[in-house]
Amino acid sequence: MTETIGFLGPHGTFTQAAVAQMSSVHGADAIPVESVDAVINGVASGDLDGGVVPIENSLEGPVVSTIHALVAASESLVIVEEYEASVRFCLMAKPGTTVMDVKDVATIPIAAAQCAAWIKQNLPNAHLVPTPSTAGAAKQLAEEPSAPFNAAIGPINAADLYNLEVLADDIGDSDASTRFVLIRKAAAPPPPTGKDKTTLVLFIRADHSGALLEILTEFAVRGVNLTRIESRPTRKRLDDYYFSVDCEGHVADARVGEALMGLRRVCADVRYFGSYPRHDGREAHVLPGTTDADYADAAAWVRHIRNDG
Repeated sequence: MTETIGFLGPHGTFTQAAVAQMSSVHGADAIPVESVDAVINGVASGDLDGGVVPIENSLEGPVVSTIHALVAASESLVIVEEYEASVRFCLMAKPGTTVMDVKDVATIPIAAAQCAAWIKQNLPNAHLVPTPSTAGAAKQLAEEPSAPFNAAIGPINAADLYNLEVLADDIGDSDASTRFVLIRKAAAPPPPTGKDKTTLVLFIRADHSGALLEILTEFAVRGVNLTRIESRPTRKRLDDYYFSVDCEGHVADARVGEALMGLRRVCADVRYFGSYPRHDGREAHVLPGTTDADYADAAAWVRHIRNDG
């Protein structure tokens, strides 16, 4: 039976392009879904076998809707693959429209931020209309005569797909890329490759001096390098946050496994969101004294002391 993989739709999004590049879902039935929440909830409910969503942008940082949806999911979910893609935006409109005609422009907030300088210079009086999807804005513009905007910012393939005219191409303020991840229901992780990443969410027991240091120490003393860390509100009350973390290595690596055990002791909760190969193929930097062999030797030494004195 063909797998169903949901992606942030509609057709023509950057996320759909990322699905086509992910090796583990070749041949799957890719299904457009209206929001990040709906993709993740579809995987959690079993309506989808997997889902592809954006999680991080090189200019604007984390895609917070994805992180919050993963934390709030009713079932345990894990990331099994990631892919990084260049993101290039264009201004599109119905044929016959000129840049001077543009009064209202629809796009997602993160795209508006990435094109802010171009918009300020070329469309200083235009009104920005937020939308859940860049391709969705293009589709609505093409298909709905009463759309509350007369231009959209999004990927150039969306302009081709919905028969819109490109008024200006490559309008981003600088080169940008977005990291996309494939989500599945929790299962045993794939074997380590030596070029892996592990994603976690960490909840502190209580707000107190040194809480973040306690977390960082569990990684630092084991030589585990963090590639991303950020705090996000739990949405329960003010001043209540969790930490979303990516670290080098695989849960099967002794240093990473030991760090997770330490975090389990000092945190109120630790959510494991998968160990998976890095998109850039970069090998983890393993410090002396933190290899699997070093940990095995240390454990054997302690066993010897306990058993033989």
